[in-house]
Amino acid sequence: MSATLRVVDAGLAGGRYNIALDAAMLELHQSGEIGDSLRFIHFRPSALVGRHQELSTEVDLPHCRERGIEVGRRITGGGAIYLDEGQLGWALVFARRALAGATLADLARAICEAAAAGLGRLGVAARFRPRNDIEIDGRKVSGTGGFFDGDSLIYQGTVLIDTDPLAMTGALRIPQAKIAKRGLDSAAARVVTLRELLGERTPSVAEVEQALLDGFTERLGFRFRREPLSAAERDCADRLYETEIGRDEFVAEIDGPAVQAEASVGRYAAPGGTITAYLRREGTAGQRIAQVLITGDFFIAPPRLIFDLESRLRGVDAASAGEAVEAFFAMRPPGTATVTPVDLRRAIEAALASGPDRAGDGAPA
Repeated sequence: MSATLRVVDAGLAGGRYNIALDAAMLELHQSGEIGDSLRFIHFRPSALVGRHQELSTEVDLPHCRERGIEVGRRITGGGAIYLDEGQLGWALVFARRALAGATLADLARAICEAAAAGLGRLGVAARFRPRNDIEIDGRKVSGTGGFFDGDSLIYQGTVLIDTDPLAMTGALRIPQAKIAKRGLDSAAARVVTLRELLGERTPSVAEVEQALLDGFTERLGFRFRREPLSAAERDCADRLYETEIGRDEFVAEIDGPAVQAEASVGRYAAPGGTITAYLRREGTAGQRIAQVLITGDFFIAPPRLIFDLESRLRGVDAASAGEAVEAFFAMRPPGTATVTPVDLRRAIEAALASGPDRAGDGAPA
């Protein structure tokens, strides 16, 4: 099915305001005030954590303060990312019916393969690597991710054009285990820029934009027309920025749970992301859950489901916590998720099996 998408561009902005624009476009698309759209995104230096990640664990906050790198929290799940003027961001916001595909994984593959085909027009052998990367010779040139909210899909990506990989590794706290798993000496070795590959033939930002548009047209059948960002989009983004996304309280909403008194910690490395559960008990024998916090680099939509699950588990008998997790999702299935109710259950049960001074591991042997 062919669809015509608006192409909009708000110019250079900080990470928090760009996130507010993402949220505004999704909100207005759901209400029918804007049509299917693609936005090209340009970032001032920013370090952004996923919606459910612990801030201080993922970002080197002193490093960012010293160098004027803005720190923000995305409305989507996933891992922490660093963005700057040397990268081009893009975000598709469109209705499910615009593309055939039953699952987010199917659509992610189709979109990423289209983006890779577009980048191939620039003279590089770009390939999709599941779950959500685009690589050249095994090194990442683009990371992507997205989720459904009702009938609307937001799917985003970035292209590394001419950024310094060391700037990324300085701003983010990338676990050494994640680097070692890929057989690399450093996180910087995991990524590659178009500048490194093409040298003097490095394309301009405008040329990369056109290559992506061509790839989406060729593979997905999309047509495009350029339009200015609407007043409604700017007004909605301003409101979301001022009331939530731009506020320090929102960015630091999930931070420092590991130092909470008497918190037990459980982790589960699921195929779709790592889940960490922090848990405190109450009652004479600690038989009830007093509080639980679930963090990680997984995707789930709508994101509020995790917060609602945390509320649901308060006061639940510890022995039945696992069943409570699965019962919650039976009543409120997510629209999109890279982890399952069983994965979340395993993280909770690992925390229940762990004392406050050690982390339990729910991963299978």
